[in-house]
Amino acid sequence: MTVTRLPENVRARIEAMLDAVDADLRARYPGQGDRAQPIHTVYVPADRASADTPAKWGAAAVELLDAHRAPLAELDTASTLPAVRERLLREPVQDLRIDFEDGYGFRSDEEEDAAATAAGEILARWAAGGEGPAGFGIRVKGLAGLERRRALRTLELVLDAAGGVPAGFVFTVPKIRAAEQVSALVALCEGLERGAGLADATLRFELQIESPQAIVGSDGSVPVAKMIKLAGKRCAGLHFGTYDYTAACGVAATDQALDHPAADHAKAVMQAAAAQTGVWVCDGSTQIVPEVEPEAALREHHRLVTRALRRGYYQGWDMHPGHLITRWMAAYAFFRGAIDVAVPRLRAYLARQDAGVVDEPATAEALAATVLRGLRCGARTDAELSTAAPELTLDLLRALAAREPVGDIGVREKR
Repeated sequence: MTVTRLPENVRARIEAMLDAVDADLRARYPGQGDRAQPIHTVYVPADRASADTPAKWGAAAVELLDAHRAPLAELDTASTLPAVRERLLREPVQDLRIDFEDGYGFRSDEEEDAAATAAGEILARWAAGGEGPAGFGIRVKGLAGLERRRALRTLELVLDAAGGVPAGFVFTVPKIRAAEQVSALVALCEGLERGAGLADATLRFELQIESPQAIVGSDGSVPVAKMIKLAGKRCAGLHFGTYDYTAACGVAATDQALDHPAADHAKAVMQAAAAQTGVWVCDGSTQIVPEVEPEAALREHHRLVTRALRRGYYQGWDMHPGHLITRWMAAYAFFRGAIDVAVPRLRAYLARQDAGVVDEPATAEALAATVLRGLRCGARTDAELSTAAPELTLDLLRALAAREPVGDIGVREKR
């Protein structure tokens, strides 16, 4: 009888090869981590931004909600309106960018210099504990041609006026088309950090994907995936630019929308490229705002946000105070429903009972991540979860979401 054995030198070579692969995959795909992704990013033109912008937006949203309560109640199948109204009074905006690009336009250098200084002062107030959003930053102009000089100058002036890089600051770079632009961004951040004596990777940025060339390169590659790799730990998110992207694809203006197939394809590629990298994907905006026909606009925004959530895009742009109403309504309804489904399945998974669905570790990971998202956005509270499923502690949910050993985890902690 012949005994088959793998030679030890071959075994060692295979182990070395696969150890190197494992290390590379761990470095490039560390997982989503425990950062709390906001449900939205509000864009406010630099000439309209002030320290009390979030409060003003919240007040305007409450006024609109109260004026259109009946049609909103028709959308409110999950009984979210009381919680949404309270949220708009307490913390209406989670993330905000002071915009120096399309929303601001081209101004004289003197005017934009002054606006950049004012923006930096606003960010400094928010970072010092003012009533600002948890996340904030600016959107600069693009890196092409004459815009480049203005973008860099604005960023420098904002940081000067802010007294450095405020905690939570991120800057968004629009119209990214080539991976080499990301290498330049990294060099920019390194230079600013060295010049200010800051620690490495203090400055982080978001890439705004609004060009087909960022999705499919001339050689058939996926440039956005390379962009994430080149950015290292500096890329915080990918933001989709609805109208620039669909216009570049030749879509007629009447049909440019978040749910156009061209937009769906781009976002699906972004989602796959960012998967397990820790980089967030942010859906784009709609140009339909609740001004002329508010009820129709609110319904449409609610539909688009709900659609995005079902596709795994948990963050999107908001361009009008009215968008806050339907953003929070859709998010609360989605996560309440998702948590109500996830909790019994997680309990059955942990108890190895039959819940009508045979769940695997990957499914438990997704279920736990969904519950954590829902808790973080406020759709359900810790107390509600503790009452419904006391064994599902935050430590346990985090372990399941990260596919870590569960062990005897069971102590509920404050998030």
